[in-house]
Amino acid sequence: MNLAGGDCVDDLSILEADQGFCKVLSRIETRGLTRQQRRAEERRWRKKTHRSVPSQSAVFRFLSAFHGPEEEKKRRKGKAFIPKPNEHLPGLMRVNRDIVASVQKHHPLTEATLDNDATVKETYKQDALFSYKGYRAYQPFNIWWAEQQLMLHTEFRDGNVPAGYEQLRVFKEALDMLPVGVTKVYLRSDTAGYRHDLLKYCEKGENERFGRIEFAIGCDVTKEFKKAVLEAEEWKPVIKKIDEKWEATGREWAEVCFVPNGIGHSKNAPVHRYSATRESLRQEALPGMEQLVLPFPVMEINTKHYKIFGIVTNRDLDGSELVNRLYERCGKSEEAHSVMKEDLAGRKLPSSDFGENAAWWSIMVLAMNLNSAMKRLVLKDSWIHKE
Repeated sequence: MNLAGGDCVDDLSILEADQGFCKVLSRIETRGLTRQQRRAEERRWRKKTHRSVPSQSAVFRFLSAFHGPEEEKKRRKGKAFIPKPNEHLPGLMRVNRDIVASVQKHHPLTEATLDNDATVKETYKQDALFSYKGYRAYQPFNIWWAEQQLMLHTEFRDGNVPAGYEQLRVFKEALDMLPVGVTKVYLRSDTAGYRHDLLKYCEKGENERFGRIEFAIGCDVTKEFKKAVLEAEEWKPVIKKIDEKWEATGREWAEVCFVPNGIGHSKNAPVHRYSATRESLRQEALPGMEQLVLPFPVMEINTKHYKIFGIVTNRDLDGSELVNRLYERCGKSEEAHSVMKEDLAGRKLPSSDFGENAAWWSIMVLAMNLNSAMKRLVLKDSWIHKE
């Protein structure tokens, strides 16, 4: 239903009306069974089945099994809270792990660049909580495997749960879901991933399987960071290869000497490499007019105003290459979020119950990864990048 463009449980009736689809589905149910096994399967039911697709009521009963009413009693007003899933929801994640492993088996890769990011999904359900954007929403946290173009892991969350909340735990869960054959992991994230426990975990190689994990993450542009940016001496252009030609992007980068307060008190805390990018504002403030409040950090350097972005990393890359690799995340993982919400029914949730919506979201992720597997393993070539 997700892949066919449906966005609600009622759309199952459209599939049920498709006789060709129902015939194929019935064949799949008995594929690989012997004649004796097929007859035994038919004798299980006293009445002959007339449906190939589950009814809407059956689907709603199925989804309701994923909701945990006892967890809802633990909520506290004004506190971020992620209900502990009952015994059923992890089953969907195990199915997703098997899909990812199957793709890896047929298209083996040794590296996995993981993009951590949350997406805000607006809703009009009265039980939904307000997000930082000021409207009711849910905010699932997702981890995208860039090379395989698969959603490795997802955690459904309320709208008031910050993207950085318990991010290290979710990242560890994602690492456990990586299939056999992957030996090297890279992490990319926006400023939501700027968590010192996460950076320390990656730098110190605390994961037994993958060891030290190289990362590039956006960092907060604080007052202290801006001071370090002003002291930067050498700004270099960020260049990018476009149509086999290296071209200037209009941004510049520089190394900055910065030690955040979060680790300044610890002698054992790892020291990371900090860089900054700056991009000249195309439209300066008009004389005599108050500067508009912009949705990104701005600094005045040598009488010019720049958009500022901070990066923390433990990778030994040229600054220009580092910036380009980090910015690749913005295109693909955010594109995946758009597909999840707009094309695969992730935007329209079926219930006001958290567990039911979490199951609906997880099933949508299965559909997304099946679609990606079909393009990569079956259609191949030019179809890989098609919607």
